[in-house]
Amino acid sequence: MSAQTLTQIKSSGRPADVPVKLRCEDCPIRYRAVCADCEDAELPRLEEIKFYRSYEPGQAIVWGGDHMDFVASVVTGVATLTQTLEDGRTQMVGLLLPSDFLGRPGRDKAAYNAVATTKVVLCCFRRKPFNDMLRDMPHLSHRLLEMTLDELDAAREWMLLLGRKTAREKIASFIAIVARREAALEKRHPGGRMQVELPLTREAMADYLGLTLETVSRQVSALKRGGIIELVGKRNVVLPDFDRLVEESGDDSDGGWIS
Repeated sequence: MSAQTLTQIKSSGRPADVPVKLRCEDCPIRYRAVCADCEDAELPRLEEIKFYRSYEPGQAIVWGGDHMDFVASVVTGVATLTQTLEDGRTQMVGLLLPSDFLGRPGRDKAAYNAVATTKVVLCCFRRKPFNDMLRDMPHLSHRLLEMTLDELDAAREWMLLLGRKTAREKIASFIAIVARREAALEKRHPGGRMQVELPLTREAMADYLGLTLETVSRQVSALKRGGIIELVGKRNVVLPDFDRLVEESGDDSDGGWIS
């Protein structure tokens, strides 16, 4: 995929269909998304039914309970998943990062609010043609199941993080999760000196991690003083040694919790 094409996609403004259309073989999430196991000969069928939509930061992709006539993969950007309680309070329950899947085949209503945190580009599929592909391509269904189980594992890991880890470990864990995802998209193993862009503001991090803004700021500063991270601007973080960050998170090198 050329830099010019990616710039065209990222610069799209409104949450509407994007005229630029990437070829599947040039897609940056080609081997991470729901279509990862599709053979080259099957890509033309995907090309026929897909379309792109772009959302600006702060714009809603879908509200919980709304009808969804499409499912989608995140191509670029980050979105938050939130749930609104009866009294109006909102709780962040997850993140959508590049290659993550939005929507559920067989369910035409959104389970959560999805709101763009950065500029987001979605590769969308109308529900019926996608359901037909799931029926005709068992490996596509298998890949979707695999991603769903990974999402379940991540949710359980997050329950552990929220319930058992200290504030410092929560911040370090969040940064480590982002670093692992960025490394995976670049097809490399996280390690050594790395630079990552945090997908959330500190206010949003506080909400997501069950902390106060003051606690997040204090712990980020403490990690900086300890040489675990370096701050570059508002969102960019340099990790001098990824393994040291993992140690601070209370995890082992594979991301599992150290008991």
